[in-house]
Amino acid sequence: MSGHPGADTGGALPLYQEVKRLLTQSLADGEWQPGVALPSEAKLGERYRVSIGTVRKAIDELVAERILVRHQGRGTFVAGHSARRTLFHFFHIVPADGGKEQPETELLSFARAKADADSVARLNLAPGAPVFRIRNLLRLRGTPVVLDEITLPAERFPRLSEKVFRERDSTIYQLYQERYGINVVRSAERLSAALADRSSAKLLGIAAGSPLLRIKRTALTYHNVPVELRTSLVNTAAHEYFSDLGKN
Repeated sequence: MSGHPGADTGGALPLYQEVKRLLTQSLADGEWQPGVALPSEAKLGERYRVSIGTVRKAIDELVAERILVRHQGRGTFVAGHSARRTLFHFFHIVPADGGKEQPETELLSFARAKADADSVARLNLAPGAPVFRIRNLLRLRGTPVVLDEITLPAERFPRLSEKVFRERDSTIYQLYQERYGINVVRSAERLSAALADRSSAKLLGIAAGSPLLRIKRTALTYHNVPVELRTSLVNTAAHEYFSDLGKN
């Protein structure tokens, strides 16, 4: 989408916000893929018929939102997923006595189902829409710490299978990006307390009724479109939730 500011918004947004909207739409349309450099600010200014300063302000916001990333002397690139990015931007469970480390993930189950009320509300699905439900057990230093239940809308992930999910050699968000062109750019999380039932207690190696941290995360792509719902049950006996939102 080339367009120019004000073309279909009636000038309702500040100029740099309209440029940001057009840039985001081009990203959503796949014009610039993760890891690819954007045209120079001068070329974007010509494209959108605005000053370089206006383009820079729009890009500044997208960089702050971690949708784009600047590399000194190289240009501005579309942020892509890697194991490191997932660890530092989306995984917030750390040992109480140490820093972040990559969890070991065990796939417990993969099944097709129908969207329940929570999935309908959080993923903007029709009641009963087909979904995939995936359960993972995450270990840190060999100890089971997190039990994940992931819900994905089937229409956005065609031909996804247990084999594809099990045999991937990348992070889950890399799989979404590389196989389905879905780039998770942010997540919204809600935290609450829970008690371990018999099933979760057995998997986490704790007593039934033990306190757990429950994290409900909605992963979103461009334009705040939800693409994944994840409920995590965390044993915080020796681990804690840590998020440093201001750190690059």
